[in-house]
Amino acid sequence: TIIENAIGGGRPVLLKDVTEQLPSPLDPLLSRTVFDKSNSISMNDKDLAYNPNFMLYITTKISNPHYLPETLIKTTLVNFMVKTEGLEEQLLGIVVNREKPELEQKNTQLVVSMAKNKKTLKDLEDKILILLKEADASTILDDENLINTLGTSK
Repeated sequence: TIIENAIGGGRPVLLKDVTEQLPSPLDPLLSRTVFDKSNSISMNDKDLAYNPNFMLYITTKISNPHYLPETLIKTTLVNFMVKTEGLEEQLLGIVVNREKPELEQKNTQLVVSMAKNKKTLKDLEDKILILLKEADASTILDDENLINTLGTSK
């Protein structure tokens, strides 16, 4: 098929007008389940040579698609719908950048700082969950690493 040839040849494929329910044979492609030793991917009970340059693009005409969380984890969703609020925010950013560039620079620094803080919080949450999972129920209150991590997360 076209997709199988593109996977081996490293060419892009565009699936147009897809519904909210993606075909299940695409699962190995979406999760990029590539066998390391043979550099192949299993699709429709066939092992296909996988070229890392292969790209899969999917479009839909649905104005506000709601995909399953399993699909969203495996993909990057780009919404090209233009909304008034988004345009206002972009225009405000342009005006502020022209009128008071130092204010726009501070805003950019704050956005970057917020992103770093969110990542740190996520890392701490993940570490706490791992520590809780590995902790012995009878000695959980004596686990200093866990207690210190919980204190840091505050």
